[in-house]
Amino acid sequence: MSGSGYKEYVAGMLAGVATVVVGHPFDTVKVKLQKHNTEASGMKYKSGLHCTARILKTEGVKGLYRGATSSFVGMAFESSLAFGIYSQTKQLLQGGIQNDKPQLLAIFPSAAFAGAVISFVLCPSELVKCRMQVQGTDSIVQSSSRYNGPIDCALKTIKSEGLTGIFRGGGATLLRESIGNAVFFSTYEHVRYYMRRSLRDASSDVSHFADVGIGIFSGGLGGIACWSAILPLDVAKTIIQTAPDKNHTRNPFQILEKIYKISGIRGCYTGLGPTIVRAFPANAAAIVTWELAMKMLGIKRE
Repeated sequence: MSGSGYKEYVAGMLAGVATVVVGHPFDTVKVKLQKHNTEASGMKYKSGLHCTARILKTEGVKGLYRGATSSFVGMAFESSLAFGIYSQTKQLLQGGIQNDKPQLLAIFPSAAFAGAVISFVLCPSELVKCRMQVQGTDSIVQSSSRYNGPIDCALKTIKSEGLTGIFRGGGATLLRESIGNAVFFSTYEHVRYYMRRSLRDASSDVSHFADVGIGIFSGGLGGIACWSAILPLDVAKTIIQTAPDKNHTRNPFQILEKIYKISGIRGCYTGLGPTIVRAFPANAAAIVTWELAMKMLGIKRE
């Protein structure tokens, strides 16, 4: 990939928008399951489909996009930084070596570093998104504590918890993003490389449609691998960020230990269904959009 400065960040931003458009409804279901099905009391959903049906029945389609405003802003900015920092750090670690084969020693730390950086941007927007998502019609959140919108949510959080309150769950977010990005980009780069090599063995050139197909498959598998690895941390993050008690523990491992004692490993993977269903199309959309945007912007990728 040639040095292209801001263009990589623009392509990443478009990838983030595509992720939210495709993936946010699944994310809303995931967050509701994580919030309500891990509590001792409150609304319990039988499955992801039951949760989706309840949202559509009580709130309509807009209920599935609850919290999407902050998600659009957060994901566009976060994805721009993630793809841009990853691409440029990987180039730096590869030292300008033009090698088709993925170099794990460059990919893994580059992706983990990008994840660590974006966690500081993502944490506040995710906190607002999660708090908006869990206050739907089925929520046990008191009406007096509800938010009128993302800005109202952010302002009330800062007013009641101080400026650090908007960064609640920062540690869990940093761990989730560092590990998740490393797994995602490592899987994506290797699947992409071996699929392209197989097609080149069969034909001297890889067509545009074949490239899109590779992007869908490599991005989708990268998303599934990523979320399979980090879902327990995501469960802990959701609980930390939506807990009404501002003195609630912020240690994700203490939370997961408590969930494990009550519900076993299944509890630590609450929301797995909608997460995996979302992971493939949302990340496939992100990668296809990213790769197409880079082509349109004149960035060459081998």
